[in-house]
Amino acid sequence: MVNQERMREAMCQARNVRNMAVIAHVDHGKTTLTDALLARAGVISLEQAGDKCATHTRKDEQAKGITIKSTAVSMLFERIGSTPGERPVEGEGRPLVVHLIDSPGHVDFSSEVTAALRIADGAMVVVDCIEGVCVQTETVLRQALAERIRPVLMVNKMDRAVFEIQLTPEEMYRALVRIVENVNVILATYGGEDGVMGDIMLDPAKGNVAFGSGLHGWGFNLDQFARMYADRFKVKAEKLRRRLWGDHFYSATDRKWRKTPAEGFTRGFNLFVVEPLVKMLRACKDSDMEKVLKLTSGVNVTLSTEERDLAGKGLMRCVMKKWLPAADAMLDMIGEHLPSPEVAQQYRTDMLYEGPLDDSAAVAMKKCDPNGPLMIFVSKMVPAADKGRFWAIGRVFSGTVATGMKVRIMGPDYKPGSQTDLFVRPIQGTKIMVGASNYSAGEVPCGNIVGLGGVDKYLLKTGTITTYEHAHNLRVLKFSVSPVVRVAVDVVNPAHLPKLVEGLKRLGKADPMVQCIMDGGQHVVMGAGELHLSVCLQDLEEEHAGVPIKKSEPVVTYQETVSAASDRICLAKTPNKLCRLYMTARPLPDGLPDMIEKGTVKATQDVKERGRLLVDQFDFNLGDTKKIWCFGPNGSGPNMLVDTSKAVNYLQDIRDSVVAGFQWATAEGVLSESTVRGVRFNIEDAMVHGDSSHRGGSQIIPATRRALYAAMLTAGPRILEPVYLVEVACPSQALGGAINLISRKRGEIIMQTQQEGTPMCVVMAYMPVNESFGFNEQLRGETGGQAFPQFHFDHWQTLAGDPLDATSRAGVVVAEIRQRKGLAEKIPALENYLDRI
Repeated sequence: MVNQERMREAMCQARNVRNMAVIAHVDHGKTTLTDALLARAGVISLEQAGDKCATHTRKDEQAKGITIKSTAVSMLFERIGSTPGERPVEGEGRPLVVHLIDSPGHVDFSSEVTAALRIADGAMVVVDCIEGVCVQTETVLRQALAERIRPVLMVNKMDRAVFEIQLTPEEMYRALVRIVENVNVILATYGGEDGVMGDIMLDPAKGNVAFGSGLHGWGFNLDQFARMYADRFKVKAEKLRRRLWGDHFYSATDRKWRKTPAEGFTRGFNLFVVEPLVKMLRACKDSDMEKVLKLTSGVNVTLSTEERDLAGKGLMRCVMKKWLPAADAMLDMIGEHLPSPEVAQQYRTDMLYEGPLDDSAAVAMKKCDPNGPLMIFVSKMVPAADKGRFWAIGRVFSGTVATGMKVRIMGPDYKPGSQTDLFVRPIQGTKIMVGASNYSAGEVPCGNIVGLGGVDKYLLKTGTITTYEHAHNLRVLKFSVSPVVRVAVDVVNPAHLPKLVEGLKRLGKADPMVQCIMDGGQHVVMGAGELHLSVCLQDLEEEHAGVPIKKSEPVVTYQETVSAASDRICLAKTPNKLCRLYMTARPLPDGLPDMIEKGTVKATQDVKERGRLLVDQFDFNLGDTKKIWCFGPNGSGPNMLVDTSKAVNYLQDIRDSVVAGFQWATAEGVLSESTVRGVRFNIEDAMVHGDSSHRGGSQIIPATRRALYAAMLTAGPRILEPVYLVEVACPSQALGGAINLISRKRGEIIMQTQQEGTPMCVVMAYMPVNESFGFNEQLRGETGGQAFPQFHFDHWQTLAGDPLDATSRAGVVVAEIRQRKGLAEKIPALENYLDRI
């Protein structure tokens, strides 16, 4: 088991700490690979590795065989080698602390990946060597690069290439090159031009790519093979490693290398890596004991008497684990190629910290200073053994946290200098997390991941914890998916209603993405997709509320927008008729709402920097960029309020009230009280009364809302529906059935490719979320269970038809939403909001 005292000592040396997430497409083998590291650290036995899936801590994870929640595991490795890049001197040891987070691969749970990446510095990207780089691989990589996370690559399921598809060595090399190149294309595309992380390109010759089979517990990088052959060739391992990848060909007869293929010359990777590997695998699988013993003696592997009695897969696993343990290959990459907190925080701080970069908190974060002010980001909550309580999982960026320490707990709505969303309380416990269990840590210095007790009372999902009075928040998480599917829930027995309300609060804490709201008198749970919602509702019923519940059919969330500029300037008077506001609306340019949601354009940005971006990319008027009052809803939504008026007296005095009215109107639009997206509202003019008693919030806020509603109704209002990007993988013979079903579901096919070297085809299509319910079952029926779909929320698109026309598709959708929310049947007429002079 874990040596707890040794672990605490090692955690004090930040350069020996690695915080990493394991990220990949669904079912590419993250959890089985994690098992190998857990076995090496002594958390589970070596025999269990690959089968146990130790980070599957929930019953439904074990039943479904997929990861649903990200799980943090802290491990200590007594690592051979004193400094990075040097091979070990016998007897020298440098402990390595790895805080690993095993994250889900299913797109419905990608919010868990976002939460995991925030508190990591590096990521091990796992790719199935047969399926290659898939949609979700690209999504999680993009998320990692947005958080400035340095990647390494693990190509998994190599045994499939040998036994299932039976590739030749050259075909295998080509397949592996294609995977590395595809990942590098993504890194080059989304890696940013700032280059703050240095060279992040992957190359097996550098040692930041490994290959293996998590299920069978073996893996290697080129370092291991280079060291194996270095003595035989009397050449440095470093030099040989570079020749084991790429166009380097060797002739055993001439004992010469050359860079172009020729007769008698074989590619170095094929000759020295693939061929010995395949020989060993086939000999073990065929239980050819004579051949196995000959090969094992050549690589210094000895088998005990019991091990020699094994046959087939059992023998193969035993031999391969002894010869090329997967944990060694991964530890080499993690230790040498992933950054320590000392290195990573130098380039991550300016992206994470919202305050000035020269204040005490930012300086301590950059230096990873254990004696500086405490700065912790809590990225998610994990249910504790006490029912209803949670451990807050966070990363200590500076300072040292200890049990009993009094701290400032700042929620996402905290503003420096205010008391909003701020609590000053002591930390009730500090824990080191090891999957489903944990143990007390006492003190945890910066650079480490920690579980905090007692914080869950004051934070909903995420937040910042500090001891520095003038600290700003660490940036809130931006998710790559949206909660676009909703279900209304109610109790079977009315007496259980308080338990449902409490259960919904706990569910909101336990999941980074789920939203639990009251809508039209109903309790509504909103999730990223069908699977995400079903898991959340199961948790609500069985764990958080603990009472039977009724669920409605899943319903899609729609949003509102406009399609043109307002055809007139809209006037709204305050209730006392003493102030007037003149507004117009128009659509934001394509691409800008996405940039606002991603945080590329935001309220806290430098005005000049934001102005340059809006002028260069979206043809904004430079003067208008200086008078953007706010974004909304919630201060960061994809709508904009701009003051385009000239010389209006007292306008700045009512600014806060106008902004409040704007936030209200964009949170609940005019058509169906749905969120507004992609609209720019202009304040064209105003008449503000000189006496402050006549221009309070009770006068200005409702007038602002009415003016904004009128502006939307005069600007071609439209409904937006969410659209999935669907990836369907199926054999060629089942392709017709899959395409027919996608077409019937209003899908738009954008790409169709044949995977090289396999009988599998991949179809990519856009499909409205509304059409996706039951798609999996129907696809199984159409293709005889041979097709596998993967959904990923991609974008919002305008729903056909004018919502003001009750007979159009959009009009029908609006009517359904209004009925569900208990609103009046018809959309209120423009005259209800537009005043006459």
